[in-house]
Amino acid sequence: MPSVVVYGGRGALGSACVGLFKQQAWKVISIDYNINPEADDNVIVSDSKQGLAEHGKRITQDIGDLLGGDKTDAVICVAGGWQGGNAASKNFLKNADLSIKQSVDTSLIAANIAARHLRQNGLLALTGAIPALEGGTPGMVGYGMAKAAVHHLVASLAMPGSGIDGGRVVGILPQTLDTPANRSAMPSADFSSWTPLPEVANVLHQWASEQTSCESGRLYKVITKDSVTSIL
Repeated sequence: MPSVVVYGGRGALGSACVGLFKQQAWKVISIDYNINPEADDNVIVSDSKQGLAEHGKRITQDIGDLLGGDKTDAVICVAGGWQGGNAASKNFLKNADLSIKQSVDTSLIAANIAARHLRQNGLLALTGAIPALEGGTPGMVGYGMAKAAVHHLVASLAMPGSGIDGGRVVGILPQTLDTPANRSAMPSADFSSWTPLPEVANVLHQWASEQTSCESGRLYKVITKDSVTSIL
């Protein structure tokens, strides 16, 4: 039975990934603050004051214990969150720190998991953001900086000598996801330009199962227009 590790497996996109992979008869391990009851196994992230090194070491060890010496076919990191604010904002440093923890730290831990537990030619997918490709992000400085770091991480991990030699490393960059939280926050938006969660989960499953090919080191934009989603 193929297996996948989903970091952020209780979030909106993570839950969609867990559900779809389960439907396709994969063993699914979720990493999150909360249990995903659909997953076969869960690694719970704590709110402790541990630094990245100790925190990541525990999660990676827990994944290894659950795999029982086997290799996993895919590690998918869809953990994250959006924070706005420029350098003069009241919560600028707080929001920037949160963006780094949610996007950069989780991606680094996912990379560490992949380096130790991903099978040959397995998939490591990290989540970036389209605005971070397009220059500065003055209204969301910390978020844009964190996502740009994720993009750099994808490029680095896809190169020889990265520690994930033989694996496929990609970045997936959704534009606007069609989630309950986004609909609540932007009820008057054009939903035909929002990407349904199953579309993203399906692309990740196709790459992980090698039903469709992906280019290691590439950042894939996920664009929806008139309710039609394209992977660019």
